[in-house]
Amino acid sequence: MFQILKKLKQYIPALIVLMLISFSSAAQSAFSDKLASMHQISLKNDVVLTFDEPQKIDKKKVTKVIIYALPNGNTTAWTFGKKLNEGEDWHFNIQHIGAQTEFIRSTDTLSNYIIVYVENELKSWPAWRKQNAEGNAQIKEMVEYVFKKYEIYKPQITLSGHSGGGSFVFGYINSTNEIPSYINRIGFLDATYGYETEMHSSKLKTWLRKKSNFLQVISYNDSVVVYNGKPLVSPTGGTWYRSKLIAKDLGLVESESDSTIYYNRENGKNAEVLLLKNPSAAIFHTVLVEKNGFIHMVLNGTGYGIKKYEFWANRAYEKYIL
Repeated sequence: MFQILKKLKQYIPALIVLMLISFSSAAQSAFSDKLASMHQISLKNDVVLTFDEPQKIDKKKVTKVIIYALPNGNTTAWTFGKKLNEGEDWHFNIQHIGAQTEFIRSTDTLSNYIIVYVENELKSWPAWRKQNAEGNAQIKEMVEYVFKKYEIYKPQITLSGHSGGGSFVFGYINSTNEIPSYINRIGFLDATYGYETEMHSSKLKTWLRKKSNFLQVISYNDSVVVYNGKPLVSPTGGTWYRSKLIAKDLGLVESESDSTIYYNRENGKNAEVLLLKNPSAAIFHTVLVEKNGFIHMVLNGTGYGIKKYEFWANRAYEKYIL
């Protein structure tokens, strides 16, 4: 018996390696299967929409469609996210919108959540808009297409983006005389670079008169960051400055904690600008997405805000990562 055990012992490392390979292969298969299951459509000027729908869209539930414009330099697969294996691209492990979506679905079971990933070939919405003279009009067409696709469900549409994805949202606002009633939430995840008082403030003010609408802005103090010996952003070009400008233009009231500055509406609860202080002068551009930022952007201001998760904390969605 001792000899048998001794012989078996020499195979244990190989067995462990085989088990790890098997688990890794299964995870990769689940990720690949999920991506393959998501419907895609290609539009003019090299735009691709990818639809992450629940297994069943229940007509008895509220349908919430979140249009998420990708950040600069990212693909839909990277943005969706997966468990990172050795040698794989680090972009897979920085946003996890797919896993955060599953957390949201498991938390708010009374709603159908549909995510529409919006990507362009340049991997930059500011660059895409600059290249396409009719870009704003096409963005409007995309949003209208998504609304009509789900119109039978009376969808509530969220316009959102991270990083350069905010340019998509501002492009849409620029294309309209008034933000339509089916847009009920707008979210910026460190994405307010393109905000301009003259172009956007009055439209946002009018839109926020409807108490069921909600504006969520999340940014950090990028004005103190030095990268490669130079300031990361200009004094007025970063999201710290632009997000504060939004709060000022909308007349939001400031409050403060040790780590955060909040701006909210005095006579209503349908707008929040959340700014992270940055005493270490670190780059938190995508970290704020990873630390439950997408979840907070979607759920804050609802009955599910800060339930089962905290913003700027450990990943609440870890078990949903494929």
